[in-house]
Amino acid sequence: MAGAERSTGGVVLARTLRALGVTEVFALHGGHLDAFLVACPDEGIRLTDTRHEATAGHAAEAYQRATGKIGVAVITAGPGFANALTAMVDAWLDAQAVLFIAGSPPLREVATNPLQGGFDQVAMAAPVTKWSHRITNVERIPDLVDKAVRLALSGRPGPVFLEAPIDVMFAPVADGEIALPAQPALVGRPAPPPEAVDAILGLVAKAERPAIVVGGGALSARCSELLGDFASLTGTPVLASSKANGALPADHPMNAGAAGGLAAAAMGAKQPADLVILIGARQGLFLGGRSGQVVPDRARLVQVDIDGAEIGRLRAPDIAVTADAGEALAALLAAAKGRAWPDRGAWIGLLRQLRAAGQRAFKDAPTMTPAGLIHPFHAARAVGEALDPDTAIAYDGGEAPAWFQPFGRSPGPGLYLGNGYLGTLGVGQGYAIGLARARPGKPVAVIMGDGAAGFHIAEFDTMARHGLPILTVVFNNAAWGMSQHGQELVFGKQNLAAVKLAPSAYHTVAQGFGCRGEEITRFEDIAPAVRAAQGSGGPACLNILTDPDIAHPVTAMMVGRLDAEDEIPIPYYENIPVR
Repeated sequence: MAGAERSTGGVVLARTLRALGVTEVFALHGGHLDAFLVACPDEGIRLTDTRHEATAGHAAEAYQRATGKIGVAVITAGPGFANALTAMVDAWLDAQAVLFIAGSPPLREVATNPLQGGFDQVAMAAPVTKWSHRITNVERIPDLVDKAVRLALSGRPGPVFLEAPIDVMFAPVADGEIALPAQPALVGRPAPPPEAVDAILGLVAKAERPAIVVGGGALSARCSELLGDFASLTGTPVLASSKANGALPADHPMNAGAAGGLAAAAMGAKQPADLVILIGARQGLFLGGRSGQVVPDRARLVQVDIDGAEIGRLRAPDIAVTADAGEALAALLAAAKGRAWPDRGAWIGLLRQLRAAGQRAFKDAPTMTPAGLIHPFHAARAVGEALDPDTAIAYDGGEAPAWFQPFGRSPGPGLYLGNGYLGTLGVGQGYAIGLARARPGKPVAVIMGDGAAGFHIAEFDTMARHGLPILTVVFNNAAWGMSQHGQELVFGKQNLAAVKLAPSAYHTVAQGFGCRGEEITRFEDIAPAVRAAQGSGGPACLNILTDPDIAHPVTAMMVGRLDAEDEIPIPYYENIPVR
């Protein structure tokens, strides 16, 4: 059309994302993307360019979890896509709504051995996304992106993938031929049937030691107020899997801490829960697997999940409800009002007492070990107590986060997150970057083991270039701690392999990239260093030297029974029966 204003596919993509409310994109440059990248500033989209594509994906995950908005990661073709595949799988297993967009060689160059081509990105992404599709012409960009965003956010959240070939990104189109989408239409969320609500409340009324366990589904539903009101009204304590940190404020009277507290109640205090209500919490690794420790085998079980495939995964529930966590809690709260509920103060008090016990487990141990290194328990305690209470927290590693967990506090839903079902190491820097973009100007900390710190260490550069107030705390025991201690338990200390590291100067690396850095070798220096680093308002790294010979009890739990004659012990999973 003569005289008509024309735009490229990259401009159309930027305008489409902005029309859908996207203002933050995590990316790593590639020539396939240039038509889009240069268009973003004019559309009010901020680009946070990372040093590795996996980091861009992890940052988009954390941004989505913290804000409830779609996370967007844009990466280049070939190796860029392959690098981001880990983040796609991570988002898939943890049910995070992230839109991944990757470039590709021109459509006309298919099967010609082009640069960064030669394999099917769409097919490769399909098993780990809710939808994977190739855009083949500019005019389809708006409606395909709109569909992708709606799919990612609806039902069980999850990642989606769009491939945008370079000839589509650079192709011109008349502006009059493009119809931009509006904000995604509201999608109805499934609610529980009234008879299920009545049945659940009947079980709650009869139970002596009921417990609500929330997971990522409750966090995605943004239902913290409903959860707190229902728990308070019925006297039912709330515990959280690691996917739901911050679902209730740390000081909420019904917050009983981590789901593992139910195992402590059953095994230590001999008071197992007699009713467990799973709300958006998946049976499996984070709820004790088949052990029956977190969800006692004799307890009545209610399971509420938006994904029907999750219900009954390890055990058939007594009541199963396929519904959104928020809709379920709203219905339960409405029906519970006006009814009399028993006083369960003693049960709640026990769980909160057990929660506090985790903070005292090693309190009598010396702060410095005979080796002249800091005890990891005291290092974690000092960091946790010194952090600004408004700090969003990412964690990454094996034993290092386990030492820190009793002292970590989430400033809100989705603001305390770390390694998920994939068990990916190296997520911490990306998560921290995403949290920083989700809360501009507010403090963020990433708690890491020294093994995890090395995966994406160049992201110190990203933090410095973008001026992100991220404090990186490295618990440096010069070892893959959980791996070393697991090998020691199974094979003996004389048979260690591939588990030793050097006491590397991570703080110096951070300084080289433009961040503040400090090595800490004395316990009394930790708290002042944390406060000074956060007070600087910029990125910083504290390299805290801890003792590698101190094993966290979680490792022994992960390894499992070693004394069973009829079983072969294997780390992290159930032992193998000898038949």
